[in-house]
Amino acid sequence: MTAPSGSISKNATAYTGRGETNRLKGDLEAAIIDFNRAIEINPGAALALVYRADARRYVGELDRAIVDYNAALAARPDFPLAFVGRGLAHEKLGHIEQARQDFEKVTGLNPYQYDTSAGALRTARARLAALDSGAPQPVIPPAPKKAVNQYSIPTPDVVSTPAAPPSPPQKTVQAEKPRPKASASPGRRIALVIGNSAYRNVGALANPQKDAEGIASSLRRIGFDDVVLAVDLSREKLLEALRSFADRAEKSDWAMVYYAGHGIEVNGQNYLIPVDARLAADRDVQFEAIPTDQVMAALEGARKLRLIVLDACRDNPFAPQMRKTTVPVVEASGRSAAGDRAATRSIGRGLGEVRVSGASLVVFAAKHGQVALDGEGGNSPFAVAMIQRIATPGVEINKLFRLVRDDVMEATAGRQEPYTYGSLPGEDLFFVASN
Repeated sequence: MTAPSGSISKNATAYTGRGETNRLKGDLEAAIIDFNRAIEINPGAALALVYRADARRYVGELDRAIVDYNAALAARPDFPLAFVGRGLAHEKLGHIEQARQDFEKVTGLNPYQYDTSAGALRTARARLAALDSGAPQPVIPPAPKKAVNQYSIPTPDVVSTPAAPPSPPQKTVQAEKPRPKASASPGRRIALVIGNSAYRNVGALANPQKDAEGIASSLRRIGFDDVVLAVDLSREKLLEALRSFADRAEKSDWAMVYYAGHGIEVNGQNYLIPVDARLAADRDVQFEAIPTDQVMAALEGARKLRLIVLDACRDNPFAPQMRKTTVPVVEASGRSAAGDRAATRSIGRGLGEVRVSGASLVVFAAKHGQVALDGEGGNSPFAVAMIQRIATPGVEINKLFRLVRDDVMEATAGRQEPYTYGSLPGEDLFFVASN
């Protein structure tokens, strides 16, 4: 007896969803088994085909991934995710013209047709800009089929290099809308780069100091005028560094803070954790940590760009020892509610979403509510992507952070997704302009 089409679709969807859950756990073998089952039930399930193709691409099975992307496009000829995924697989294989054609195809599709279309379009435009730059593209090793550690992944050793001179750009088939004119000179650019590794009251972190050193070196190589590197800062030292940086930001065009270390979200506010923090109770955060609003305030004098980059979205190591306290429930009128009712302070997973205005960007190594992974090769996957991409010439800053996002997604098999908050009005800005 043939099952009703509705139940077939439902079963395929269930296997697809479980496959995605397994992928997010780092178990790509189990994910592919689930996608296989979904496709057996419904051979035309374009989303399951793309997800299986992505999983195969992550583990280095590039030819098989392309077969799946082709099947997805046969079922859904206008599917942006399939074009982007196939382009990424072609790029890894060195098939640059085929990759370019796939990315260009996305720029001609309706960006509102699917929920994922806008993201696919941003990726396609960023990849085209990277290919046009003439700079060598990072080599990202295949992800393990099954993660050994839920909190870390293997990462390669990286060395920051100066910006490579670009080869003549190749024209793309689909032209973008006219963009704001780029400034001839970026002006004075300064950065405060912080790496907190040696925590005194919880275990030390392996990556932040090396990450900060690599980022600072990269910024100096691409021409930042003033880069201050600071490691293992206590609360007093962190406040002192921000106060000094605020004075210099008033005389600068770009002001950037990069922070690697522990961060925490409490009651909707994000905090950076100094190395001397104890955090015996949740209420101690406001006294022992530094709110990110205070970091943003240190940049507000910069004329063109205020940029905060946070590789601080790790699991909260203080949680096991942190005593939960309560706060009085307040009525809508502003008066305390009657009785003994109380609310516990909420402590989020990772960092919380932020609101950004003006010429400002806040970049998280992992989007709100998600935990960033540590790297087993000395640097975090996010820092590796930053160091490898920051010297790419001629790639506008929003596109550059899209490339960083895509590189981290590739390296972590989609388990970690960096996220950028804010947008930049006016002229395009570049870490390294085209020659």
